[in-house]
Amino acid sequence: MKKVILIFTLLVMTLAFAQDKNKKASIEVDGVCGMCKERIEKAAIRTKGVKSAVWNVDTHELKLIFDERKTDVKTISKSVATVGHDTKEIKATDEQYHSVHACCLYRDEDVKKDHEKGKEDGK
Repeated sequence: MKKVILIFTLLVMTLAFAQDKNKKASIEVDGVCGMCKERIEKAAIRTKGVKSAVWNVDTHELKLIFDERKTDVKTISKSVATVGHDTKEIKATDEQYHSVHACCLYRDEDVKKDHEKGKEDGK
């Protein structure tokens, strides 16, 4: 009987602490254009354990699928910040931010306005 209880306890503990191989999450990442999209997605996908990373230019949402046993959202956010893009959790340093192309300087209000104007002209 003790063996049955021990085995049952181990099984329950294993299931309770199991991590998801296909964890889904989304984070907000600042950016303004297609070049930003490419940079953000590459940085995320190059993070060990990330299986999918898709960033939406309009909503700034980065949808992720990753192996929770190998990485987490904070680590992915750090990877994205190192290529110059702010997330809600981690802000890129000034040096990282200024490494992006001039049209991608999303903190600059004039750049944001130019991209908005371009969207309106394209519609």
